[in-house]
Amino acid sequence: MTAIALNSCAPKLPETRKDDTVDNYFGTEVADPYRWLEDDASEETAAWVKAQNKVTSAYLRKLPARDKILARLKDVANYEKVGAPSHKKNGKWYFYKNDGLQNQSVLYEMDELGGEPSVFLDPNKLSDDGTVALKGTYFSHDCKYMAYVISRSGSDWEEIFVMDVESGQLLEDHIEWAKFTGASWRGDGFYYSAYDKPEGDGHEFSGKNEVHKIYFHKIGTAQADDELFYSNPDEPLRFYQLDINEEETMAFLYEDGADIGNNMYVMDLRKPGSKFVQMTADMKNSCYPLETEGDKIYIFTNRFAPLNKVVVADIKNPTYKNWKDLIPESDCVLESASFIGGKIITSYLKDASTHAYLHEMDGNCVTEVKLPGVGSAGFGGRKDEPWCFYSYSSFTTPGTIYSYDLQTGESTVFTQPKTSFDLSEYVVEQVFIESKDGTKVPFFATHKKDIVLDGTNPVLLYGYGGFNISLGPSFSTVRIPFLEAGGIYVQANLRGGGEYGEAWHMAGTKMNKQNVFDDFIAIAEWLIANKWTSKEKLAIQGGSNGGLLVGACMTQRPDLYGAVIAQVGVMDMLRYHKFTIGWNWAPDYGTSEDSEEMFKYLYGYSPLHNLKPGTVYPATLVTTADHDDRVVPAHSFKFAATLQECNAGPNPCIIRIDSKAGHGGGKPLAKVLEEQADIYAFIFKNLNM
Repeated sequence: MTAIALNSCAPKLPETRKDDTVDNYFGTEVADPYRWLEDDASEETAAWVKAQNKVTSAYLRKLPARDKILARLKDVANYEKVGAPSHKKNGKWYFYKNDGLQNQSVLYEMDELGGEPSVFLDPNKLSDDGTVALKGTYFSHDCKYMAYVISRSGSDWEEIFVMDVESGQLLEDHIEWAKFTGASWRGDGFYYSAYDKPEGDGHEFSGKNEVHKIYFHKIGTAQADDELFYSNPDEPLRFYQLDINEEETMAFLYEDGADIGNNMYVMDLRKPGSKFVQMTADMKNSCYPLETEGDKIYIFTNRFAPLNKVVVADIKNPTYKNWKDLIPESDCVLESASFIGGKIITSYLKDASTHAYLHEMDGNCVTEVKLPGVGSAGFGGRKDEPWCFYSYSSFTTPGTIYSYDLQTGESTVFTQPKTSFDLSEYVVEQVFIESKDGTKVPFFATHKKDIVLDGTNPVLLYGYGGFNISLGPSFSTVRIPFLEAGGIYVQANLRGGGEYGEAWHMAGTKMNKQNVFDDFIAIAEWLIANKWTSKEKLAIQGGSNGGLLVGACMTQRPDLYGAVIAQVGVMDMLRYHKFTIGWNWAPDYGTSEDSEEMFKYLYGYSPLHNLKPGTVYPATLVTTADHDDRVVPAHSFKFAATLQECNAGPNPCIIRIDSKAGHGGGKPLAKVLEEQADIYAFIFKNLNM
């Protein structure tokens, strides 16, 4: 293959070998000339990565705004961030804090609210470079032990360690090759979920994960002696987790991965020899327990309630046919319910922002919890304390912790960040536009108050649109340099998400997936038509399923954007299910093996397969990482190689491949800021900011 010759606006790209790999799908032959890039253990792939990174690094280092952006990102990120305290049975309080530029937040302990905190667990000391991340902490019900889960270099593979809470000493207990797990305590041990140790052929970050198993680990024993509690080899492509309630009277078994919902089983631990009873009929709906009280089980579910509801079940007859509505479905999406102080606090999504209400235990609504504004809030507290904490943030409000008195209804600021930047000059708007089929689709826009909409404003349009995930108002310091430079940040609420319930989600899945792309394109066209921006000044960005979104939109409308940021995207829709846990996305996407009709639909929008030779593509930065075992880097590798081959214009089409990093979760702050500086420098350059 001949190296692509582009003009001086784009870097000279390395050659990428093509082979003659061809697959046959229902009689249709599909070439896959860069299949060899799927082998993440090969020397040739490593050489390709090195060559691409060399070109990308040289390009990004020369961008005039890059160093200034990085300096500003460090400056605005450097403030103390404190999480909401959690009260444990040992009488102590625990909370997370980041002094400013720490790679990972630190877990602190204090004897009383307002007391002098001491470090309980500092994840920054678990590695020299911050690449070991704390995924979760799980106290035993008597608070004698705490299990904590870590991941290394951003991988989904997890390890579990155990601390003695009173002394703070690390015990010898150590679990490896766990994945998608917590630690659910029962007595002097805990249950966890894991896969068999990979074969050691170098493909532990890309090989297909099958047969999820639940084990019981007793404190003081070796992992090799752990009891296999549950596995289902007949259904290798499912996830299994176990949860024990605080009183250790009930065990809940969750099964998911085969459909858009989950199955739930319950066991009465008060009765020796008790068996699991299946509470649900299938995996077409979601359900999980919120609280237990005696024989009662309070459940959050969307069964017969696309906008969600809370029901109550009895363990003596727990199947769904006997569930009784406690908080019925309303006209907005019920997002969560928390049992605090003998009452229930519910959070609803109304046009993608949080509205909260206080209920009696019989479900009757007492009052609305007045929040500071249009934003996102999350509540946490204990069922035996008449007050709680909640976190609140918006596009222009950094995360703030409030205490809420359930008796008086008063909210009081508990901790508020002290920042060096001023957000008072920015305003947030919510706009509803019509998509291609007439569906009303909203977006939030953040910009300076005095902005003039004359078609010259740089716009960064961000979206996701999948897996029932909602994008509410959120704060991020990484957007500040873009906003300060006169940019408009636009966050789209697309079909496929959860903003308007299960129907909204389903309207963006499988044979309806094109609706998501149509929504995004419609917003882009509206922004241009209404002179918020122009094609030359519009950048689009998305990660993971959002990477698929921007990949599909750039291949369908390459003329519409000035820059594209495609992060850790699902780009090969014909083979995504063959790697790690990609099979778990089939309920949203469908697979190329389902039917000829499903294959043709996926083939029709798959970003990798819809890049056309001789097309002028917008400036594109593809990002991925070597330890991404959620969406394996092969997606981005093959997409970037094909894009570089097909691009007939002068715009740079490059790939940034991070090392000792994964899909994004737990990434150390230093790496986050370096990546964001590269992304925004790329946007500044290619939108002529």
